[in-house]
Amino acid sequence: MTENANETNETDETVQGHLLGAADIRRIAAEAGISPTKKFGQNFVIDPGTVRRIVREAGVTADDHVLEVGPGLGSLTLAILETGATMTAVEIDPPVAERLPGTIAEFMPDAVDRFRVVNRDALTVTPENLPDFNNDDSFTLVANLPYNVATPILLTLLERFDNLGTFLVMVQKEVADRLSEKPGSKIYGTPSVKLAWYGTAERVGIIGRNVFWPAPNVDSALVLFKRYEGGHTPSANNPDGSVVDRETVFRLIDAAFGQRRKTLHAALKKIVPSEAFERAGIDPTRRGETLTIDEFVALARAMGEVPEA
Repeated sequence: MTENANETNETDETVQGHLLGAADIRRIAAEAGISPTKKFGQNFVIDPGTVRRIVREAGVTADDHVLEVGPGLGSLTLAILETGATMTAVEIDPPVAERLPGTIAEFMPDAVDRFRVVNRDALTVTPENLPDFNNDDSFTLVANLPYNVATPILLTLLERFDNLGTFLVMVQKEVADRLSEKPGSKIYGTPSVKLAWYGTAERVGIIGRNVFWPAPNVDSALVLFKRYEGGHTPSANNPDGSVVDRETVFRLIDAAFGQRRKTLHAALKKIVPSEAFERAGIDPTRRGETLTIDEFVALARAMGEVPEA
């Protein structure tokens, strides 16, 4: 109780509301006829202290415009609104999306005008069908993401929304480690490198299983991401003002990690001419898991500089 009371004092005093506990979550679910499903990877947070911690780690303030993916029954949603921020929630499950505005009206009525929910699969979201953020210089994503779709959702949103500047997401601990890992590790892979194209990611906390209903079989973790100014790694900028083609870089990453045990020369022989390795200063006997994003960028740049045979 003491910890939660202290955290309450850190929130915006002008916004009063009630965050959801276990009894609230179960009542809302029962009234709406909603049961957590494996299909959508639903594990609802039942601890107010946890959602306040997520919002605090994300640095959300009343000046922010926030995107939440997979709001569920509204635990994290209410904690975001508690700061005074304006937000849009994208929810794939129709009954859940339909229920959410009623929860906001019940527990935080003063925040109703700052909230909108969209019933849509996050993987289909674009600036055209979700124009809420089109006029923002930058917006932030704060979400509790299902482990099986977390990585594709993050990479898809970063690709489609140039102004997605930061995110703080809660994901399965293993996914968090993959997103924030550095070269040379066994878990460093495609997600690690592709995310590094856009910015820097770090794991900023572990979340236990007991704060969820139903409790998952794994621990979760928080990942904080900050996008590079310009939207991509500075190494991709060419002297003439152009940018190394991201699709080419990602094609190299996919090929290199598609055959992890092979050397770069063997894994990329159908894509990269031998001269490109020398031009990029990369030993072709290395393996993909040892390369940084900047080395993949250098290799992609060198490919464009090698004269065609």
